[in-house]
Amino acid sequence: MNPRVSDIIASALIRHIDTFFGLMGNGNAWLCNALEESGHGIVPVRHEVATVAAADAYHRVTGRLAAATTTYGPGYTNTVTALAEAAMARTPLVFVVGSAPTTGHRPWDVDQAGIAAAVGAPTFTVSADDAGTVTIRAVAHALAERVPVVLAVPYDVGAVPATEDGQVIPDLPTPPHPPELSAADATTIAGMLRDARRPLILAGRGAKSASAQLRVLAGTLGADVATSAPARGLFEGGSGYRDLGVCGGFATEFAAQQIHAADVVLVVGAGLNQFTMAFGGAFHPDATVVQIDLANAATHARVDEFFRACSSQAVREITVRLGDVDRPRVDKPSVPEPARPEGDALAPDGRLDPRSLMVRLNRILPKDKLVASDGGHFIGWANMYFDLPAADSINLLGTAFQSIGLGFPTGVGVAAAAGERLTVLVTGDGGGLMGFADAESFVRTAHRGVVIVFNDAAYGAEIHQYATKGLREEPMLIPEVDFAGLFRALGAKADVIRRLEDLAAFEQWVQTGSRGTYVLDCQVSPQIIAPWMCEVAGL
Repeated sequence: MNPRVSDIIASALIRHIDTFFGLMGNGNAWLCNALEESGHGIVPVRHEVATVAAADAYHRVTGRLAAATTTYGPGYTNTVTALAEAAMARTPLVFVVGSAPTTGHRPWDVDQAGIAAAVGAPTFTVSADDAGTVTIRAVAHALAERVPVVLAVPYDVGAVPATEDGQVIPDLPTPPHPPELSAADATTIAGMLRDARRPLILAGRGAKSASAQLRVLAGTLGADVATSAPARGLFEGGSGYRDLGVCGGFATEFAAQQIHAADVVLVVGAGLNQFTMAFGGAFHPDATVVQIDLANAATHARVDEFFRACSSQAVREITVRLGDVDRPRVDKPSVPEPARPEGDALAPDGRLDPRSLMVRLNRILPKDKLVASDGGHFIGWANMYFDLPAADSINLLGTAFQSIGLGFPTGVGVAAAAGERLTVLVTGDGGGLMGFADAESFVRTAHRGVVIVFNDAAYGAEIHQYATKGLREEPMLIPEVDFAGLFRALGAKADVIRRLEDLAAFEQWVQTGSRGTYVLDCQVSPQIIAPWMCEVAGL
């Protein structure tokens, strides 16, 4: 008997993908079985949204393609928030999903291809005659276009034998050569940087491959450097430049002032979203903003000159043409220490001050860690206070689509990628409750995991944006949830943290290198407002 269509799909995928996140149902049962029989299997999750979110997070950490799989209908629609995030963040992944049978839609079927197209993900549909070829075509498209793709398996196709043509699994096509910066354009940009009095280099996740070249360029210029939030750590290990940290809402007041003083800003591999741009106020109105990116056009209206090019090649060419820099040096103050407010032991209401909490946690946790953060009022604390070793050491999945509730699903993907490294998952009580189905997935997947819950018994972002404008607080409040108790039921160690002294047992756990997951249910004050939230809310 010929191998089933699902067997061919699995065989084609495992040539290029080593990790699969899935939740089994009617529409993908044969695929899950084929993966198990191949020796790969899936990382099981408990809610469908986590399949796509975990695959996205895994790619952001490793740079390798991952796959997600669910059943059709509600299993599919449950993933749409994560699928939209992946599309907006330009994350390549393959989402294998059951779909309506070839005989036509059943009463419970929806237009899955239309939904995918609406969020920016193309759909490839297999048949018994082309299963291997279409699967490889989907993989190639995801990698070449840097997008999530949906690989649809009709309900009446997955278990049938593949034809001889359907069993063919072609080689992956040679990827298109990335666009290069021309010599003339490199000379132009080099001239701008050479003539600048206060050049600034801003790098994002898209510049990871150019990190070494960027450090050389920055050192040659004596420039200031900054990064987008997830690219923190990209300039670690260099010299001859001043590292201002994160650009935008998570910047310190000092760094924001220095970034605003730049007269030429070279942006490499950063999308310039509203947070990086400090809602339009990051750069001086007279500054010249030059962007190098693989996008087809400038990603923000503030960009004056856009060049579509591979970051590593472009930066190398600019550096070659820069030559000796002989321009007036501007006296710049050194970055102050401590760069962040250390806060008080307790806030005026007697609950934890998140600033002093993060200072203490940063001293306890090793620098070599991977951080996954959900969205919400607390999102800036980890990025502002944690030492991070390299770009993508912090995963802020959800920010492109401005979603909360993807923290635990993100943590699963980060933990799967972490190996022996410590995975730290940061969430709030609101977003944490949204994604709690995959708290068990995180506890099971993490070799060494830490969960930090900023528990303020409220949707803090809404409190600070809308209660301050006179709206009633009741819809924004959450009953005090015992996250420590919930996690103990899942097999994790857990403490309720009401004072900094309550961290003593956790500190000992970190120092002994113990395995498993440790949960810190931190009872933080809603009265301490993050600087980025003050900016958003106009406080």
